[in-house]
Formats: sequence, structure tokens, C-alpha cells
Amino acid sequence: MRAVRIGNFSGYLGDRYTAIDEALAGDPVDVLMGDYLAEVTLAALAVGHRRNSGGGYVAYFLDQLTPHLATISERGIKVVSNAGGFNPAGLAEALRAVIADAGVPLTVAHVEGDNVLDELATFHAEGHGMEHLDTGAPLKDWGVDPIAANAYLGGYGIAEALKAGVDIVVTGRVTDASLTAGPAAWWHGWTPDDFDALAGAVTAGHIIECGAHATGGNFSGFLTVPGMLKCGFPIAEIAEDGSSVITKHARDGGMVTVDTVTAQLVYEIQGPRYLNPDATVHLDTVQLSQVGKDRVAIAPVRGSAPPPTAKVAVFAPIGYEISQMLFCTAPNVTQKVALLRDQLRAQLDGHVDELDVTALGVAAEDPASQAEATVPIRVMATARDPEPLRRFPAAVGSLYLQGFPGFFHDGHAQRVSEPWPRIDYWPALLPSELVPHRAVLEDGTVLEAPVPSSSAIEPQPVQPEPPAPASSPGKRVPLGTLAYARSGDKGGNSNVGIWVPDPAAWEWLRTTLSTEGIRALIPEAKGCEIVRHEFPHLRAVHVVLKGLLGTGGSSNLRVDQIGKSVCEYVRAKYVTVPAELLA
Repeated sequence: MRAVRIGNFSGYLGDRYTAIDEALAGDPVDVLMGDYLAEVTLAALAVGHRRNSGGGYVAYFLDQLTPHLATISERGIKVVSNAGGFNPAGLAEALRAVIADAGVPLTVAHVEGDNVLDELATFHAEGHGMEHLDTGAPLKDWGVDPIAANAYLGGYGIAEALKAGVDIVVTGRVTDASLTAGPAAWWHGWTPDDFDALAGAVTAGHIIECGAHATGGNFSGFLTVPGMLKCGFPIAEIAEDGSSVITKHARDGGMVTVDTVTAQLVYEIQGPRYLNPDATVHLDTVQLSQVGKDRVAIAPVRGSAPPPTAKVAVFAPIGYEISQMLFCTAPNVTQKVALLRDQLRAQLDGHVDELDVTALGVAAEDPASQAEATVPIRVMATARDPEPLRRFPAAVGSLYLQGFPGFFHDGHAQRVSEPWPRIDYWPALLPSELVPHRAVLEDGTVLEAPVPSSSAIEPQPVQPEPPAPASSPGKRVPLGTLAYARSGDKGGNSNVGIWVPDPAAWEWLRTTLSTEGIRALIPEAKGCEIVRHEFPHLRAVHVVLKGLLGTGGSSNLRVDQIGKSVCEYVRAKYVTVPAELLA
């Protein structure tokens, strides 16, 4: 059987609205796949679903898809998306309504079972502590009331729906890669025990799940990317053995190279063992090769049994927050920021729980313009209740004539006046058998997702520290002179993958980026546990900085809330590079 061609059209809620238009105007695909549910997106949807139980799904997806229903029907394209959010059944019904209005013969199913919020008390009573994956604390000790708890499902609910002839499958919280692995399993008829093939599909799914991330978007080497103005969306061609080729629509901008694929491969992973509900992927076996223009082959990929547990994302409101961006101009920036902090504390201490005043950047020496002399300051306050935070706008506004010299805000931006909810994240595990996983057809038929015959706990390997770097004449230059990097969030942890395109630089990179080398480059990680691994096939060093993002991207006070720029910060740091590598 030929490879299945799965084209991505969304990497997050807010991705290009025209993506489905572009995908249908591009190269042929068998399946269109859209991913909308980042952890911070789930947090936002949880608040909306609490206010309106009939909502909770991504209406944006419905609007994108509706104009193209006739084309999708004519071409026999399948559509799979996790846009169901907290209400996949509601989205399925909404889709059926617009399909009926369009008069096209398309069928819709939804996948359910991920929403376990109503079962939390039962789980506790049965002795399932749902301990926090980083702290080990039991969920019952959190001290707040969860508003959402969703388990990460695999791809076989999707596969069963497609096997039944369904055209459009919408899900809630499945893993991002399941949106690709499910269609591939259906297309090739894989069983849940085909771990190597499934691992290959999960890997391909991980590459394309974030859309233009794989075609030059958010890529350290963006200066080399053609058509960067509008990078196209990726396509995975997945063969019967699970090997794949990553490509893109030929008419669109961007590029697919070993480096753009590596960038996504090392993004938001835990280490060499990539745990998924369908298979455990041994990422240290993955090899990439350029096999044509905008074509990167992925093979081999070794897989093994999935873990016996399902990851559960629990969200709860922990209070409110409010923030304002202010500006100060050199000289004496440090003293001006300190005065601002002291003046706000004098008015807000005792009323707010946290007050954060963060200067961003430094002013240029002998600035050529006022812009070069100006430093933004992000001011933020949090409290358990909204009322105390209503003091914040008045406190900030009172300082224009009594604060530091040159105090101003962006006069073209609307000033904040009301606080907004602050949502925290709790990652936990449950035995997989406690999490139902089924597809529901339009007539109410329920299809249970098949499960593998075995499971296994695959801890991350412990790798020795590298030797000290070889002593040789060198020059101090930014790490990014030789290396690319990509970073992201895993709850309260930031992951960073750093690699070199030049094989000659691999030994230098791995010895330079020891655990202590990483700690020296990132002073903010001083109090973090650092988990370090090497990927020799990719010439990459991967680290997880535990706790750098607080307890999660939706609740920490960092300006780079989900750690997307940690990688570029590391690339900006100076390291000693041997002269022969610079030559």
C-alpha cells in the first residue's frame, strides 16, 4: 500500500485562518490534520467552558472548515482535529448542522473519554493520588478546585472512526501526535501492537503537529529560509512500515531540511524516550536524511510498548492577575526601575499577593535615537480575589508626575483596567484502564478503541557527563555562530534542544554543553534540576530545566511565559570555539 499523505493545517489556536484554503490549493493529501490544544489553550478554554457549557470547543475551526465542505467531499479527504476541546460532542453536532445546510454527504464522529473531571473524587477514594509529576504532591493537597481534568488519549479512537467510514473526526485531548498516528494506523491497518510502525507515525506526527515549525517557522536559521514571509504547512508521507518523508506544499514558502525537522524533533520532549499512549518512541534511534528538495526522510524509528499510565492535565483557577507595560529612558535605568518597584510596593503591599517589576533589555550606549535609549518595564500583580487588583491601575497612574523622570506608557495602547483569571496546571498520571477511549458515530454507535497487549515503564536513560572540552586555541563568539536551538514548555519545565549542522562541531558541542556548562550559560536555571541527554544521530544536546517556568505556562510571571525564547537566549551567550571550527 502506498504511503498516506497527511497534511497539517493548524499548529495552535490562532494559527493562520487561511490554512485550510492553502492546503486544499496545494499538493494532494489524503488526510487534513489540525492541532489546536496547547496546554495554555486548554487553560483558556477551561474558563470559557465553565461560563458556557454549550461551548468549550474551537469555533475558529468550524468557521475555517465550513466553506470547503463540498471540496472535501468531492476529493474524499478525511479531516481530523482536536478542536473539540472540552466539548467534542458539541462540535460534532455543530459540524453536522453546517454539513446539512451545505447539502453534502459528509459524516462526523467524535472521540471521547479524555474528560475525567467528574471522576476525580472517585479516583481519590480508590487510592489514586494523581501525584504531581514534578513535586510528587497528591492532587487532594492542591488547595483549589479543579475546573478541568483531561487525559491524553492515543490515536485508535480516531482510527476506529475512520475505519467505520467517517469523514470528519473531532476529538478532545488526544496527544498532538495522535492526530497523525490515528489516521496512519487506519490507512495501513496496524494493530495496537505494531510498536515500531506506530513509533514512526508518532515521530512524523510530532514533526508536523506544529505546522510551520517544520517548514522554517520559529527556526534559528530563519535568515536562510526562502519565502519566510508566509511559510507553508507541512505534509507527512507515512509508509506501511512507519518510515516517513516530511515535505510541504510546493507552491508555498518555507523549506523542509534536516535542520528544520531537527528543530521540531527536539521540541517539547522529555528526553530520548518519547512517551505516547500508542507507543514509546526511542528518539535516539531516529535518523534524518535529505532525499530531495523539501523532502526529509525519517528512518529507522524503534518503538516499544506504551506506558501503563495516561497523562492527565488538571487545571484550576488560583486567582487573578493584571499587568501593564511601562517605559523608561536612559540614563539611570537601574535606579529608575528600583524607584518604580518601591513606589508600587508602598501602595500595593498588603493588597496583592505578588508584585513583579521586570525591565526588559538594556539601553544602548550613546544612543542614536530615543528608541535605543528606552527600556520596557513589565509590571504585574496577582491576588486570590479580583477586588484588590482594582487598585493596580490607579497605583500605576498616580506615578506620572511623582515617579522617575521620563515615566510613560504606550499612549496608543489601551490601559488595563480589569484583572483576569489566573489558571494553574497540575500534570498527573492515571492507570490507562481507568480512562475510557471511544469513538461515537452520528447514530450513537460507540466504538471502543483497541488497546495493546502489553505496556512497559521506560524511564529516561541516564547518560554520563561528557569529558572536559579539549584545550585548543579559540575565540569567544555567540553559541549561535555554530549551533541552532529550539525550546518549549512541558508544564513548569522548559526544554531546550541545541544541535550543530556540522559533524565536525559535534564533539565540541557535547563537551561544551555539559550540565555545568548549561548552568553557567543560563544563570536563571541556578535553582533548577537539569536533566541532560545527547542525541548523536542528530548531533544534539537536549536539556530539561525543571521549574524554570514555575508550575506552568498559564500561571508563572515570566514575560516569556512558555519558554519559547530560552533557546535564542542560549544561542546569544558567548562560548569559546576552536579556531578550526570557525575557519
